[in-house]
Amino acid sequence: MRPWRSLFRKGANFTAAMAFEMASTNLVLELSIIMLAFLGWQLTLAEFVGAPIMVGLLVLLFRRFLNRELLEEAKAQADRGIAGRMEGHAEMDMSVTEGPLWQRLTSERGLTAISHYFVMDWAAVWLDIAGGLLIAGALAAWVPAEFWQSFFLVDHPLVAKLWGPIVGPLVAVISFVCSVGNIPLAAVLWNGGISFGGVIAFIFADLIVLPILNIYRKYYGLKMAGFLFVTFYAAMAGAALIVELIFGAVGLIPEQRNARVVEASVSWNYTTWLNIAFLILAGLLVWRFLKTGGPAMLRMMNRPAAMGHPQ
Repeated sequence: MRPWRSLFRKGANFTAAMAFEMASTNLVLELSIIMLAFLGWQLTLAEFVGAPIMVGLLVLLFRRFLNRELLEEAKAQADRGIAGRMEGHAEMDMSVTEGPLWQRLTSERGLTAISHYFVMDWAAVWLDIAGGLLIAGALAAWVPAEFWQSFFLVDHPLVAKLWGPIVGPLVAVISFVCSVGNIPLAAVLWNGGISFGGVIAFIFADLIVLPILNIYRKYYGLKMAGFLFVTFYAAMAGAALIVELIFGAVGLIPEQRNARVVEASVSWNYTTWLNIAFLILAGLLVWRFLKTGGPAMLRMMNRPAAMGHPQ
């Protein structure tokens, strides 16, 4: 959130900043990897097809309804510079620019930068991921399938296609889970009967969950937070419905709902070796982080850049 506010404070167009925020949140590699693992390739492709449509709808809504008075109020609030969570992380710059790529990656500064970004990124998103897995596991275990089927109007297929994109963002708002942490919960909803477009709308809606809305309120004021909620919601639901229609027309909506929520059993296979390898790599990066002043930097991450942090 912080980079987009910084751009806005420096004179960037607010519509462009919000459109870029929405696109950069939904068109990222780590999201596609998690979606492939939990939901399959059709929903992953749908997310990438729907994201540009959603951005286009958002731009149209902003051009039609965003007025100068609201924009000026948001600019005044943004100029107050109220700090958010992991504020310093968004401003951190440890880039290494000298030499060829491999030399930069293996240099002392390069290894230190990689370790710091690795730990800082995890510090920024671990609550979302852990929360998503916890909520998804609880819902999968405690909420009966009959409830989801009734809630998502499974017995009324045509109405369900319209209902899914409308209710999907609402479920996201009250789930408190954002970032990639909402994918496990999306798998539960998909298995429970929500429409194809409803899943996509739910995934899109990580930018209007309650913690993020509170950040909008801090950064841009209550009125702008309300405006962002309504316009984002409309763009997300509209794009998801369009994706549902497109994928339905070309026959890409899966007939079977078998998204993976948890592993059925523990087995020793190639993924075990990959897990071990990446755990060792993660351990080495954490060790490097601890040995190069990382903990002190981490304590500074919730401070605004004006208070100082390593560059």
